[in-house]
Amino acid sequence: MSIAWRDAMSRALYGSGGFFVAGTGPADHFRTSVHASPAFATALLRLVTEVDAALGHPSRFDVVDVGAGRGELLRALAGLAVGVSGEPTRSGRSGLIPPRVGSPETLTPTASARPAPDGPSPVAPRAPLAERVRFTAVEYAPRPENLPEEITWTSEIPAEITGVLLATEWLDNVPLDVAVHTEDGWRYVLVDPESGAESVGEPVSPDDLDWLTTWWPSPTSPQSATSNPDLGVTSTGATSEGESGFRAARPAQGSSLTARSRPGCPETPHSDYLRAEIGRSRDDAWADAVRKISRGLAVAVDYGHLREARPVDGTLTGYRGGRQVPPVPDGSSDVTAHVAMDSVASAGAAVARCAYSLVLQREALRALGADGGRPPLSLAGTDPVGYVRALAAASAVAELTDPAGLGGHWWLRQPVGIPLGPAVAR
Repeated sequence: MSIAWRDAMSRALYGSGGFFVAGTGPADHFRTSVHASPAFATALLRLVTEVDAALGHPSRFDVVDVGAGRGELLRALAGLAVGVSGEPTRSGRSGLIPPRVGSPETLTPTASARPAPDGPSPVAPRAPLAERVRFTAVEYAPRPENLPEEITWTSEIPAEITGVLLATEWLDNVPLDVAVHTEDGWRYVLVDPESGAESVGEPVSPDDLDWLTTWWPSPTSPQSATSNPDLGVTSTGATSEGESGFRAARPAQGSSLTARSRPGCPETPHSDYLRAEIGRSRDDAWADAVRKISRGLAVAVDYGHLREARPVDGTLTGYRGGRQVPPVPDGSSDVTAHVAMDSVASAGAAVARCAYSLVLQREALRALGADGGRPPLSLAGTDPVGYVRALAAASAVAELTDPAGLGGHWWLRQPVGIPLGPAVAR
């Protein structure tokens, strides 16, 4: 029986035996920035320390990871955060990003703060961030057995967050409806959860039509239109990456990037038809997440597209066991679609009433000190071991900043009650 894609994705990903609930976790099936290099967590820790300063070093600083997988990112941050107090980190400094003034590696404990010139008593010492930070993982799966005790595990985003909310490749897995443009307008696409076969359903609701009109405008002059007896719709026939606006696909775990090079690839049923992925559910999810922040910063890292370059064929696809597979919503694989980043950003800004920043990952990481540049060759003569280490570090960062891969991900940064700092503003 065919059902709406949003319902099919909800069951396949988050049902009792869903892909993200059962099994060993997403890391066995696809590769994210968290898995690619520890430089990603190191850069995020720098962002955390900057937000902590912007908040005036609150007595409790929250770091909330939404869509936490099996807690990989928070494990890394928890290990690195010990170094903020000036003590050695449990895992040792990665060396992937050189220290800079104000970085966790160069922070001076405030217990040695000088007394105020006109004050009778010294400034009260401030507890280091490592003692004030509270880590919370938000995920539907059961808590992993070996997760560090300092990480709280919950299925719902907590309220009254003061600090940073992270959402790395979460929004792309928020279930959504799919529509197809017919002669009489937009209609829902239905899917058989067992086979992945699609059919055309009813006209979209007024709310979804309003979203499509605003954020995914239909073309006025289709090119090379062809009919399809199964769907009863027409195709624009676009054949190039530039025409579709399609960016790199999620990398498969343990492999090179598996990008779809053009629309109509065999991995997606009927992908050569004029389709739209209705992002209203993702707008609502992001707005709700931002609403949970009292003061701080929400950061979404995902692959996506903007209004002026929507993919004419959609981006729905699947991943399983390190390979890209057809998006069959039977619970055996990841089902994902790119994010309409500008629409999501607008929804969050309406809640926060603050301007947002939307940049590519390569820009965001470079602003946080991860530039992936090769070390000077002269270092090889003076410090051969250091040169090899720096070269390896640069290679690891290069994967994160590659514009054809992870560097093409978008970073949406939404401040709540704090100004856009130098590493946040574009």
